[in-house]
Amino acid sequence: MPSPEERAYPTHWEADIVLRDGGTAQVRPITPDDAERLVSFYEQVSDESKYYRFFAPYPRLSDRDVRRFTHHDYVDRVGLAVTIRGEFIATVRYDRIDPHGRPASEPADEAEVAFLVRDDQQGRGVASALLEHIGAVARERGIRRFAAEVLPANNKMIKVFTDAGYSQKRSFEDGSVHLTLDLEPTERSLAVMQAREQRAEARSVARLLAPGAVVVIGASRSPGGAGRAALGSLSAGGFTGRLYAVNHALDPEGPAEVAGVPAYGSVRHLPERVDLAVVAVPAEQLEHVVRECGQAALQGLVVLSEGVGRDEQRALVRLARSYGMRLIGPGALGLINTSPDVRLNATPSIRMPARGRIGVFTQSGAIGIALLDGLDRRGIGPSSFVSAGNRADVSGNDLLQHWDEDPDTDVALMYLESIGNPRKFTRLARRTAARKPLVVVKGARQRGSAPPPGHAAPASRTPDATVQALLRQAGVLMVDSFTELIDTGVLLADQPPPAGPHVGIVGNTDAMSLLTYDACLNDGLRPRPVVALPGGAGPGDFGRALREALRDAATDAVLLTLVPTVPAELPGRTGTHQPDTPPDGHIEALADALREAADAVAAHEGAPRKPVAVVHLAMEGLQKALAARGLPSYPTPERASRALAEAVRHSRWRAESGAPGKVPDLDAEESAAARLLDRATPPAPDRGRALTDEETSRLLRCYGIHVRPALAAPDADAAARAADRLGYPVALKTTAPHLRHRADLGGVRLDIAGEAGLRRAYAELTDVLGAPEQLRPVVQAMAPRGVGTVIRGTLDPAIGAVLSFGLAGTASDLLEDTAHRLVPVTDKEAAALVRGIRSAPLLFGWRGAEPSDTAALEEVLLRVSLLMDDHPQVLAVELDPVVVAPRGVTVLGAAVRVADPGLRPDLGARRLPAY
Repeated sequence: MPSPEERAYPTHWEADIVLRDGGTAQVRPITPDDAERLVSFYEQVSDESKYYRFFAPYPRLSDRDVRRFTHHDYVDRVGLAVTIRGEFIATVRYDRIDPHGRPASEPADEAEVAFLVRDDQQGRGVASALLEHIGAVARERGIRRFAAEVLPANNKMIKVFTDAGYSQKRSFEDGSVHLTLDLEPTERSLAVMQAREQRAEARSVARLLAPGAVVVIGASRSPGGAGRAALGSLSAGGFTGRLYAVNHALDPEGPAEVAGVPAYGSVRHLPERVDLAVVAVPAEQLEHVVRECGQAALQGLVVLSEGVGRDEQRALVRLARSYGMRLIGPGALGLINTSPDVRLNATPSIRMPARGRIGVFTQSGAIGIALLDGLDRRGIGPSSFVSAGNRADVSGNDLLQHWDEDPDTDVALMYLESIGNPRKFTRLARRTAARKPLVVVKGARQRGSAPPPGHAAPASRTPDATVQALLRQAGVLMVDSFTELIDTGVLLADQPPPAGPHVGIVGNTDAMSLLTYDACLNDGLRPRPVVALPGGAGPGDFGRALREALRDAATDAVLLTLVPTVPAELPGRTGTHQPDTPPDGHIEALADALREAADAVAAHEGAPRKPVAVVHLAMEGLQKALAARGLPSYPTPERASRALAEAVRHSRWRAESGAPGKVPDLDAEESAAARLLDRATPPAPDRGRALTDEETSRLLRCYGIHVRPALAAPDADAAARAADRLGYPVALKTTAPHLRHRADLGGVRLDIAGEAGLRRAYAELTDVLGAPEQLRPVVQAMAPRGVGTVIRGTLDPAIGAVLSFGLAGTASDLLEDTAHRLVPVTDKEAAALVRGIRSAPLLFGWRGAEPSDTAALEEVLLRVSLLMDDHPQVLAVELDPVVVAPRGVTVLGAAVRVADPGLRPDLGARRLPAY
């Protein structure tokens, strides 16, 4: 058996983190090999910081100290270090103690903790991040409380403890402040951690988007190649900072010039420290380039290079982060910031987009180019643009953190081929969508399809359709195509949010107006009666009609349909017709009239602003003229209606999210359930088990869910005895996995009124379907008549706990008519679950039937949600069927699967993902 000194190194404690200023660092356990690093670190710490740590002058560490601080058993004595460029910048240590403060081992659950941070690294949030990580380690090792002694003058360290959000006690003893922290995560500690994460990750992206100096590595001396193109884009775009080029073929001592830009043979010879490197070198040179950039203290890298394998990609990211850098790519198109203070175009695309207020993130470079071109054609540009390629480091989550607080971004558009951390993405999307619309189109949605090579994502058991449904509930506008992404983004960027679904339609052609009316109905909007204008209506007519439509209190938005006039016949060409495109002056006058009408109603009449969009055909120049005046236009009614419908969904979601409901305080025997699960759960995280029927019933009873008993019937006589015990009428069911809940296969016989009928049903069942030992029949008392439903809860490693609801039966499974919500579910969300399936009318009195007791059904949903939220050991719960009668519900079948949850990432310390 290994001694404490020989315990295995806990690799899973290693983590990459983002500090308060946006730089990265690495956290890892301290090992005996770190003796020299520790001594060097200590020599760089000021005498004042040493005094605060040891409560006395302590100029140097003795050999005994070095051994004590580098040798740990990783259970009762643990030390962690934060490193940058391989050097220690901070350390933390805990020692398990007994109630008298003496060294102890398990089961003692308290530890003394102490920190030391290099003076030049203080103020970067290093100690706060270390407290999160050492706290997570301590919880894993069975430690529930930290004790710390801090000198009263050490205000920074006291603030680290008091600001962490943990429950704590504070006292003054023997000239020092004594702090005790309860390490169980609290709502406040999680909120503090997420707020720090947001600030740090947002800052890390902001540094990439606003560098003071940029170097392009791999810029060739002759035209051609991604590096030379990126250098040209930066120059032509008017980058406001300093620009350099590096070409390894140049004289290392330089300088020279490439495309009029100062050029050097190595990053080491640049005349100043630069912030961002755009890298376009062969894949085999990337490791050398990243290391050189790290040694030169750059803040970030945009790697355009392709052909990087998965293992090499991971190594590059790890190397970049070890030097404090973030990395975009590999295989990135680059990034753009249109702010006039920056004007950064770090892509191989020469043209600098116009200034706009739409943030754009894509994983595909081709889609990125198409998005920029599509926005440009609509007369609008991005605020910022990032095409992350394989997104090995910087991902959509990082951009959400940035856009959330970016005053220059009003709308966010994302094209995603994979979601590396759906749980975090959902959380961030919900917060961002509450402030600004977030529109997403996702590739690789179909079963069997996969993200392109290099796009890593954790395995998920949840279908992509379920993930998309959960994202919609988080406020994400999920659209189906690249075109819809642009259409929706342009409307949301240019127009105010609609207050409701009522749409006024104004047009100069009946056919186009009717198509628009139908499109609105198809998209769930409520069109008002069409306002018909004559075919020859001029700008003034349209302006007046738009004013009237906007004044209508029953209208929330207006769609205008415009077509040019068509003369009866062209001279010299009998019977030929073609559109009469208006002259440029007419186009400009029409665009002015519409803009002035929209402004006048809001400015002079005090009416709320309402969105306006235009559908037009064959009117060359009108789209550009409207775009210049902030009015979106569309070539078909369907595209305009769909974009407006998404805007209505966002407004509705924001209104509903303002009052999200509450998680009810339901009676539950949580402690009894915990004891049952502790006994029933295997100790290894990878070994789960299904609870027995008896265990399942007892667990569910702890949460107020009662499963109707089912008695085994191995033969007809046993079935008769069971029915006598339960009372007729009864049901006879098979419980074999291939027949369970399959009444359509004859595995269920209902409403059996007496013994003769039961014996006859038993004989028929076994004659047709197989022997009793194969069918495993049971007898159960009949439930009151009602609608059969299914409630499922599942714990997905990538998403978290998900509660699902649908009607029982193969039709619902076949049509995937199921609604989903993330746990914990609020009372409003439980009601939405019941009403969110297409077959919900069957619960509410379909065709004259008596309505079901949906209030009782919602309570069962809330109780399953509470069970899964309280106990992470519960991997899956299935209640099938749950019969909902006009009064009350009956649970006829239940199954629960459990496993050791291991570490919970949602409660752990902040860390960057390692794909």
